[in-house]
Amino acid sequence: MPAEETEPATVIVACENGPLLVRGDFALRTQRGEDIDPRRATVALCRCGRSAIRPFCDGTHKAIGFRAPGGREG
Repeated sequence: MPAEETEPATVIVACENGPLLVRGDFALRTQRGEDIDPRRATVALCRCGRSAIRPFCDGTHKAIGFRAPGGREG
């Protein structure tokens, strides 16, 4: 019987002209090692450096017409 293919627990999508989308089972922690509850199954990490809440994307990319590809929210 062939092994069943599964997606990795964490999927990181590098969006052209946009943020990194992190999907799946992941943990966010502060520099001190404290857990952060993202309250969602997908987190956008800023790559442009303009976000006021780095490393998280604050939607700055919308100014250039960026649209993230759809994903499952759990």
